[in-house]
Amino acid sequence: MPADAPTPLCSSATMKSGAFADLVRDFTPSALDHLMLRATRLCESATDRRLAPFTNITETQRAQMLDVDDITETPGPMEPSAQIGFSRAQSLGTSQLVRHFWVREYPARYQEMWTGSITSINLLRSYSGTQAVVPNTTQYEPDTGHCRFQLGTYVPTGTTIVVVYSGGYTTVPLDLEQASEFMAASLVLKQLDPAQSSHGHDPDALRMDALEILTAYTRR
Repeated sequence: MPADAPTPLCSSATMKSGAFADLVRDFTPSALDHLMLRATRLCESATDRRLAPFTNITETQRAQMLDVDDITETPGPMEPSAQIGFSRAQSLGTSQLVRHFWVREYPARYQEMWTGSITSINLLRSYSGTQAVVPNTTQYEPDTGHCRFQLGTYVPTGTTIVVVYSGGYTTVPLDLEQASEFMAASLVLKQLDPAQSSHGHDPDALRMDALEILTAYTRR
């Protein structure tokens, strides 16, 4: 199994024991594993989301969103580290810092089946150097992808935020599993039986069934 997706949405064992077992009975284990990985990636392409578990992908974003509730020249009492950060921001000419960003990958539904964690956050500022932010000092919400910096973290507008994180459905919803199974069956039929002459399955109909299921997961 290739390293980029060790856990496809539908396993080879499920494919071999399901309604489409006849289509894959002559596949070698490695060929079947590769097929299920291809089906998973097609499901992800159709939804514009990562669905299967992924590890340590890197995203680069531009800090540009200010929360009106966070814009203040005179914040309330702060712990020493926050006060130092705020004082540093003032000394560099700004106190209206960006405190929020959103990672791209988060669950469209069944949030309880999704697991997410941040490995590292690096701030590349246009001036005053760079900074590595300790991930557990941020508020990260895996179900929405929202992250909030602690008050006093120096993130002026225009800062490049480089975040490395992991996520995905560690428990695959059954409808996603079925969509991936339909997609895999469609792939096989397109290759082995494009005329639909012997297996009694319509590859285009199977693909459409998969896409209909995936509609609920498609990025809006």
